[in-house]
Amino acid sequence: MMQTNEPMGAETQKPASGQRRRSLAAVLLAALAALSGAAGWPACAQDSTAADHPLVGRYQGAEIAYHHRAEFDEAALLQAPHDYASLLERNALDDRSGPEWLRREGRVTAIRYAIPAGRSSLEVLRNHEAALKAKGFTVVFQCVDRACFTGNLQDPYLLGQQLDKANYETTLYSGRVRYMLMHGTGPDGPTDVALLAGENNGQVTLFVTVVEARPMEGDRIAVLDADAMGTALESERRVNLYGIHFDHDEDVPRPESKPTLDEIARLLTNKPELRLQIVGHTDDRGSAAYNLDLSQRRAAGVVAVLTRDYGIAPERLKASGAGLTAPVAPNDSEEGRAKNRRVELVVQ
Repeated sequence: MMQTNEPMGAETQKPASGQRRRSLAAVLLAALAALSGAAGWPACAQDSTAADHPLVGRYQGAEIAYHHRAEFDEAALLQAPHDYASLLERNALDDRSGPEWLRREGRVTAIRYAIPAGRSSLEVLRNHEAALKAKGFTVVFQCVDRACFTGNLQDPYLLGQQLDKANYETTLYSGRVRYMLMHGTGPDGPTDVALLAGENNGQVTLFVTVVEARPMEGDRIAVLDADAMGTALESERRVNLYGIHFDHDEDVPRPESKPTLDEIARLLTNKPELRLQIVGHTDDRGSAAYNLDLSQRRAAGVVAVLTRDYGIAPERLKASGAGLTAPVAPNDSEEGRAKNRRVELVVQ
């Protein structure tokens, strides 16, 4: 399996080559249009007291407009001013590979709150800061408006557009933005909390991202034995395997991959006439070129182990990479991405 301790998305996805390049002016006009079309608070149909994150809590009277939690995912949290205008000019708005981004994995919770009228973004942010400091958290980075950016960007409300992609018409796109990143320890270990507050025409929105460091639940997909592999190859001419693991950006199978490698070797030993193509697959986290190269290297890594450690004749195996081009599930959840990160055996 093209599965890693650090998901393939540690390299960010670059826009497709056919995507039209947008100018800074076009993005500003689109954001202003969204502002002009906004009508009051976003719907709060998702609101639930139980949905609050226990470490962060809820500002009194606030309502939840958006809530999402993934038991294991990755997040990029801003930890220094960054050059948004440069990203825009390069048509790389999702590029978060620079040192200004803190990349974390674990349980990721994202909540957007509509704050009651008459409260300022400063008041809301300082209340949350005090509450988190009382739990042992410290401020890693904070900025206001233009100080959140370097380069030529003059419109700080674009930070909301960048950090809260599920939000299209609220005050995070306004001209007053406050951001704070805090770090501490929660019940599951190291925890990062990012607070983004936007203010416009007396309305305040707070977007909270919490990343709790915790390992992914592994072994969620059954490992096939040699007989099951053989049956699938006889009927379908191919079979997907999910028991081969790699470290991030590495192409040598991890030690826990041995049971699946043992079964592949047993299959080849029991069927001396069988020739296989070992195909590497990835999810869509990262550029197409990066994933194609990674999947090729990892397929070659599997072939190297089978020939070196198990004595399989090299001419019986061929390594190739498909990258992100052949998904078997949507890439919009960690479960789907885990299914796409795989090794496939194909009869030559």
